[in-house]
Amino acid sequence: MPPKKSKHKKSHRPSRKSHSSRPPRVGPAFDKLVAVMNRLRSPGGCPWDREQTHATLRTYLIEEAYEVLDALDSTDDAKFAEELGDLLLQVLFHAQIAREESRFSIADVIREIYEKMIRRHPHVFGTKRAKTAVDVLRNWEIIKQQERRQREAKEEKAAHVAAGLQTGTGESASPNLPEPVSILDGVPRTLPALLEALQLNRKAARIGFDWHNLEGIFAKLDEETHELRHALVAQGEQSRRSRSEGGSASPAALQPSTKLAPPASTPHSAVESELGDLLFVVVNLARFLDIDPEIALKKSNAKFSRRFREMERLARAQGTTLAHVPRPQMESLWDQAKLLEFSGPKSSS
Repeated sequence: MPPKKSKHKKSHRPSRKSHSSRPPRVGPAFDKLVAVMNRLRSPGGCPWDREQTHATLRTYLIEEAYEVLDALDSTDDAKFAEELGDLLLQVLFHAQIAREESRFSIADVIREIYEKMIRRHPHVFGTKRAKTAVDVLRNWEIIKQQERRQREAKEEKAAHVAAGLQTGTGESASPNLPEPVSILDGVPRTLPALLEALQLNRKAARIGFDWHNLEGIFAKLDEETHELRHALVAQGEQSRRSRSEGGSASPAALQPSTKLAPPASTPHSAVESELGDLLFVVVNLARFLDIDPEIALKKSNAKFSRRFREMERLARAQGTTLAHVPRPQMESLWDQAKLLEFSGPKSSS
């Protein structure tokens, strides 16, 4: 399996659609896919596939997830189905490697998620009631904590037994007590910062630690903006003092400065901290509005890219390059690019 894929061509939507509420039978097709992955990893299979490890596949797992999102936005169902298949293949790939190492198999993966869905939906498969989606999410977090406590109790018991065997007394020693369970447990620290912030905010909100309305969040944004500006002023003052201590300075240079200073070579941990706080509140605002900040930012990135490329095209049409256009004229080209996008047939703004 090659590591790179060719560009997608525009394809038609799948013609076969099922409108039945009964899920389609996928057993035989899935078994065939599992067999294909096994063949690719077997002796005499694909050299590239045989060389892969969990670590080397990390990048592809992330790439495939983003390609699924891109296909979702394209409204091309055939492309969407294809990219979901590529993502599924990554799951099979990792499960196959684990099976070869006698750790677990794709059957274990399926069983785990099947049992989890049953446990986490007692309002569907049990007697518990949940009238709203908020109730469902709150119950979900409670069940997760209960499962985590049960797992930790099991691990603690095993640790007691192991400690007793190691001492040769048959009596369990006193291992370190596990840390208390937190509602924030389960948020991987390996997540991109934007997604990690979203997950942290979501989990806190599910138990009621949330804003009452948008005004509270906007007030917090104002507060964090003020603190960032204050940190920038303080950094500017520190930079000014450092320069004045290095040599003679004019009386004017020794006067307190109220101008915002751009990041300098001086320590700027306070500025970094305040900027991080501001970004965290912005993510919380997105969560409150039920908007994925990662997707929103990706769309803004794409919008900026379209408009900037249009600026470059407009500059070339004027017989120059954008790099040689004066700054005020760049603003004019940006406004023209926006107008052309708004007036175009495929405006997305």
